[in-house]
Amino acid sequence: MSERAVTGNDSSLTTLTKNVSLREDVTRALRAAVVSGEMQPGLVYSAPKLATLLGVSATPVREAMLDLVKEGMVTAMPNKGFLVVAVSDDDLDDVAQLRLMIEPPTIRAVTPVVPDEDFERLRGMAQTIVDCADRGELIAYTEADRAFHIQLLEYSGNRRLVDLISRLRADTRLLGLGSLVERGALHASALEHLELVELMRDRKADDAEALMRRHIEHTRGEWAGERIANGR
Repeated sequence: MSERAVTGNDSSLTTLTKNVSLREDVTRALRAAVVSGEMQPGLVYSAPKLATLLGVSATPVREAMLDLVKEGMVTAMPNKGFLVVAVSDDDLDDVAQLRLMIEPPTIRAVTPVVPDEDFERLRGMAQTIVDCADRGELIAYTEADRAFHIQLLEYSGNRRLVDLISRLRADTRLLGLGSLVERGALHASALEHLELVELMRDRKADDAEALMRRHIEHTRGEWAGERIANGR
């Protein structure tokens, strides 16, 4: 794949609200941009250009991109910027298979133990995902989706499991989200988060596990810009 430098007009990254955890916010936004495909594989992005798009200085952007280098999401290109690393179909299949092995049974296990008072907050997080989908905000959608799924896994009390899924999600690429927005189809997928909260609130562990399994399978279907072939 050829390398091409990206100008300020090539991205839909939007200005961040400044706060104490600016570097963390920048890192999350850029990570979500890579996962969602807003920052495209094979393209080189400079820290100053990204900083302009985000409305921050170049320093936190450069620091955030170096974090993504450590995560294997981008490669530093001397005197150019940062190259977004492409992920192969085989790697994406492996990531999806690992998530299917871990997340659905974990959701089944935690469904009986989520405190009743937490469901209002979980429902709010799920609604944020739907709102982002309806507005076509892919980076915000990806980050809201990540926060929701990680929160659910936190109820397992297993830090290694949560960290593993966080790393696997960083290796996911959802390059088909833009197409889903154009066709108005992302809304239906986003609603699955609200459905999941209701199933968990009703303590329907088996149904929650089944929904999570279907939900993850989207990441190797239309969300990834392709349909899963039979038996794949």
